[in-house]
Amino acid sequence: MRRLTTACAVMAALALVAAGCGSSSSSGPGAGGTTSTVATSIADLKGEGSLDLIAWQGYTEDNWVKPFEQDTGCNVTVKYANTSDDMVNYMRQGGGTIYDGVSASGDATNRLIANGDVAPIDISQFSQYANVMQSLQAPAHNTVNGIHYGVPYMWGPNFLMYNTDVVKPAPTSWDVTFDTSSPYVGKITAYDSPIFIADAALYLKTHQPDLGITDPYELTSDQLDAAASLLKQQAGMIGKYWAYYLDEIKGFNSGDMVVGTAWPVNEQYVQAAGKVKVADVIPSEGVTGWADTWMMSSHAQHPNCMLKWMDYSLQPNVQTQVAEFYGATPSNTGSCTKLNKDLGDAAAAYHCGDDQFLQSVYLWKTPLGVCPDGSQTCTDYNAWTEKWLEIRGGGG
Repeated sequence: MRRLTTACAVMAALALVAAGCGSSSSSGPGAGGTTSTVATSIADLKGEGSLDLIAWQGYTEDNWVKPFEQDTGCNVTVKYANTSDDMVNYMRQGGGTIYDGVSASGDATNRLIANGDVAPIDISQFSQYANVMQSLQAPAHNTVNGIHYGVPYMWGPNFLMYNTDVVKPAPTSWDVTFDTSSPYVGKITAYDSPIFIADAALYLKTHQPDLGITDPYELTSDQLDAAASLLKQQAGMIGKYWAYYLDEIKGFNSGDMVVGTAWPVNEQYVQAAGKVKVADVIPSEGVTGWADTWMMSSHAQHPNCMLKWMDYSLQPNVQTQVAEFYGATPSNTGSCTKLNKDLGDAAAAYHCGDDQFLQSVYLWKTPLGVCPDGSQTCTDYNAWTEKWLEIRGGGG
């Protein structure tokens, strides 16, 4: 009965219709055999009192979480993850019943969708969805066959960050991190994840056009081998890889790192520390990037609270707060006016509401083994993971 009523609650929250689970009437069986009426909108849903989330650090700060708790009665508990692989693993713990939702990046979202770990949602129930940037309305990393599996949150590019006192002239290409003649060998850094293979593929797309790479996440075996070969060459030039963002911040502050791929939040904290001067650039070959999605577990124990959180996370004032704290860009264009006013000239780096810029960013998505032409001859994430283990070997 416990499993049945929980499943009923999840289905009711997802459907958001005035019909009981398994019944054609407006009432249905609730927990303990009582009768309850299913709400017709997210605002009318009755929260379950708790909400268990998995998130990137900086995404669930008290400034915006406490008001949500006070307004909804949904008390938030957060498990922080350091990597996308952590998020996938956490979401599957306890058969997917421990956590209600996750702020997943594109290198995790498709895996969660494919494995049935997350639930589809009805975007028409979110009043702010119409204000979401056009490129994030139905992106490949969270929408499959027209079915949505979450609401967009923050996004940003994986740009090239460099120490302006050391790296001269200012770089314009990723070649300072890939070319063996780079003067910065030993102080180059790179992101420690299989998804970083896409960065090498993007570089090769320009420098070896004969490979025929069109989408850096959809690689044939030969294209994957070429990217892996480039990354094995780069591995001997790397001083230290980073996966946890504080590791790169520490590396730049100490001078152990002077150039490499970075997130906006990393640059923000290095600049705030004031120990070294850094800047960022979008290299001529382009950049990969990430766009995070709040997704609900298909086995959520508190689906109403999760839907309320997803709705709340889309509000422009909330996204502005997150953006200014985290150094990322809001998905809701309604956040841009205040963000631009608050940050002044510094707001230019956020590209808030700039869909043309966002379209130029190759957002993370999980390689699923499907080529751009629809054939099944491309490599999947398992193949990428195997290659990354070869690339990294026993390195630090």
